[in-house]
Amino acid sequence: MQTWECTICGYIYDPAENNGVPFDKLPGGWICPECGAAAEMFSEIA
Repeated sequence: MQTWECTICGYIYDPAENNGVPFDKLPGGWICPECGAAAEMFSEIA
């Protein structure tokens, strides 16, 4: 599964650490737990 990085604070969203929920399946309005940035501020990384 792909991981995603917040372009604001560098937080890494790893589905393996979040009950296997892929980034694109997160609920609407989800925000970065570290800095509160919107999901649109994340970029996909390997």
